[in-house]
Amino acid sequence: MQPQRPRHFLTLALFCAALLCVCAPPPLAARVNVVTLPGRDSVQLTIYNSAELTMVKETRVLTFRNGVNKLEFSWANTLIDPTSVEFRALTHADAVDVLDVSFPPRVTNTLEWRIKSEFAGEVQVEIRYFTSGISWSADYVVAADKTEKQMALAGQVRVNNNSGEDYEDAQVRLVVGVIRLVENIAELAQRQDRAQNEELKAGAKLPAVTWAMPTGATYRSKSNMARAVDQLEREVVKEALGEYFLYTVGGRDTIPTGWGKRLPSFKAPAVPITSYYKFERERWGDSVMRYYKFTNSLPSKLGKEPLPDGVVQAFRTVTDDNLYSFIGSTSVKYIPMGESVELELGVDPEVLVKPTLMNWEKTDLSFAPNRNVTGWTIRETWEIEVQNSRDIDVMLDIRRTFSGDWSIKTETQFEKADATKVKCVLPLRPRENQKFTYELTTKLGTNATK
Repeated sequence: MQPQRPRHFLTLALFCAALLCVCAPPPLAARVNVVTLPGRDSVQLTIYNSAELTMVKETRVLTFRNGVNKLEFSWANTLIDPTSVEFRALTHADAVDVLDVSFPPRVTNTLEWRIKSEFAGEVQVEIRYFTSGISWSADYVVAADKTEKQMALAGQVRVNNNSGEDYEDAQVRLVVGVIRLVENIAELAQRQDRAQNEELKAGAKLPAVTWAMPTGATYRSKSNMARAVDQLEREVVKEALGEYFLYTVGGRDTIPTGWGKRLPSFKAPAVPITSYYKFERERWGDSVMRYYKFTNSLPSKLGKEPLPDGVVQAFRTVTDDNLYSFIGSTSVKYIPMGESVELELGVDPEVLVKPTLMNWEKTDLSFAPNRNVTGWTIRETWEIEVQNSRDIDVMLDIRRTFSGDWSIKTETQFEKADATKVKCVLPLRPRENQKFTYELTTKLGTNATK
């Protein structure tokens, strides 16, 4: 028999009024009958990866009697933060009211709500709390066609649950953005039994915990923060722009503790791409680096939402019967809507760049009175040979870095990338070889422009 997984649970303590009237109550003897409540009707996980924070919303149907009911919440062997637990009635809300919340004495990892109900019968309720130990990451698979003019892009989400709690048939929502916390959820959840703390007497209210939201507002209770986070999510869904973005994974999935699941996120079957290459000796030596370049936009069959950072596995169709070849793996950062991205896929030996120094001379010498050289000019002539050995069109970006007071002369079109670097972008046809030259003039010493 497999050991039972640790779980949090709810119980409803029933009270016998007649017994209390005729007998002197022993210490805390009011808990005379404890009933385990029905399981969840639904559960929703909103995972804030940046803070290892997950907000859990679960709904249940409870049967209340008319009068005061006591509801217990236990979080043993989980990473639930008990100071964040919140209860509210979804049906008959005007007849159900939480009187107070306390930690029962000598009962570990358990809090108790006293709930006054003016309605007898079934009530749908929501339990909301924060937990740690649940995280997510994004994965992408690129499948380019033979011409590398377009690609199929599929996104998946990996959810890992190490919270100590199983979540059955859960709706999963993922938030991109940074939440700043004053205290760490895991540390709060793993503190020793609060009932053993001298500061927590019988009937003591929940201790105040300070949280800081990204807006700079500070909340003294988790209930208020939960409402603020919930409002933030609604705003994000509505605006889908700004500092945060909410991803809702379609369907529902069971995510047991200790397990990880890979969930489908989206598929884009025909995203336009450019096969792009870069040569920069200061970064990669004599190697030419391969890229796929695309834009997260509606014309590119994307652009409905930002893409979170993640790992990309890239493949290419190499035969007519769709045999795929692995190209490379890379990682991407968060891609806003409308932004272009380059997937760096490693060295490709089929595209070559060969710079050759053809001539070098030192001229325009200047001398000090003691005959020491104080200024001079260097003139260099370079030949750049490029070769596309592939059977498709490619774009090649060649960058050269210079120092000092320099100028360049060439018949090839180029642009300054920055104060020390020039960039030349060449379209290359299949099997094409090209050569071009440039003359570099560098003024040094007193010859340099002051």
